[in-house]
Amino acid sequence: MNTRNTGLRRTVVPLASSVMAVTLAGCGMGLGGSGTSASPTKGDDIKVGLLLPEKENTRYDKFDYPIIKEQVRKLTEGKGAVVYENAEADAAKQLRQLQQMVDDKVDVILVDAVDAVSIAKGVNKAKEAGIPVIAYDRLAQGPIDAYISFDNELVGEVQGKALVSALGSDSASKKIIMMNGSPTDPNAAQFKAGAQSELQDKVIIAKSYDTTDWKPENAKVNMEKSIQNFGLSNIAGVYAANDGIAGAVIDVFKAAGVSKVPPVTGQDSELVAVQRIIKGDQFMSVYKSYPQEASAAAEMAVARVQGRSIEFDALTRDKVSSPTNKNIPSQLVPVVDLTSDNIRKTVIQDSIYTVKEICTTPYKAACNSLGIK
Repeated sequence: MNTRNTGLRRTVVPLASSVMAVTLAGCGMGLGGSGTSASPTKGDDIKVGLLLPEKENTRYDKFDYPIIKEQVRKLTEGKGAVVYENAEADAAKQLRQLQQMVDDKVDVILVDAVDAVSIAKGVNKAKEAGIPVIAYDRLAQGPIDAYISFDNELVGEVQGKALVSALGSDSASKKIIMMNGSPTDPNAAQFKAGAQSELQDKVIIAKSYDTTDWKPENAKVNMEKSIQNFGLSNIAGVYAANDGIAGAVIDVFKAAGVSKVPPVTGQDSELVAVQRIIKGDQFMSVYKSYPQEASAAAEMAVARVQGRSIEFDALTRDKVSSPTNKNIPSQLVPVVDLTSDNIRKTVIQDSIYTVKEICTTPYKAACNSLGIK
């Protein structure tokens, strides 16, 4: 379990803030160009290695990589570059990709680990080569220089609280199934802990599953087992750790012939999940501002490799600990509870999706009823 400093603010932001809220350039603390008095150890012609974990979740290719690439470009006056690799959920492949970046002598590495434990070997090799490593989105083990992610326990708390609310005043007598994330992802353990803190003594947790590699097909098998073991009518709701798992759970319910899907949580606010929420098939998701996270990660990487300690410290005011390192400089980005009530003020306002993308023909009537036009 990763730990955080006890003074960390623990609130849900009511609405999505500007995606560039954390950008210090707008506050006179730009990282690129000649306007800063710091003496960088490296110029603007930097090379940032970016290692992302998988493609099952569309966010990585749609948001994270393009935003980091563009932000690095802006911060280095067009001279910096991002070398991108995706491991496609293969931990061994990601280690090879990291080693290649070390061999190619990139200046800094951002890594979203497939397996937080096994990646430590690669992190050690990067450090031996003098290349700083920043853990992105998932807390990698090994001697990382910094970490940026969302407040993961808060994510779980938001999900758990929403599920209890959906079950009503007699929730304590109702059975739910917990469909957690991958056991190799440290974030999944934090989501689970946060959710359990809200669910404990407020519902009956009939069964809790971990979902290997976050794969929806694995969640589907576990959900089918749950229905067989407990009976369809005895499952009042499902804690699903992310939207991919939520989709699999909802498909199983529908295949079993339910007239109305019981409350199912989610996370990531994927387009299909937003549409399910509008239609009423999925109760909620958690909106995490990927532009905010990715933009800040790019700033951290540039500041670190250019030796801009003031800017770097300003971006990493939180502290977290992993099994291998204590008090890692970090930034924990807040999250938003996404329901049918605030879709316009979150994913649409932040330009994650357009109304046209969301309100396709099958969802147009539901969108109209919610005032999303």
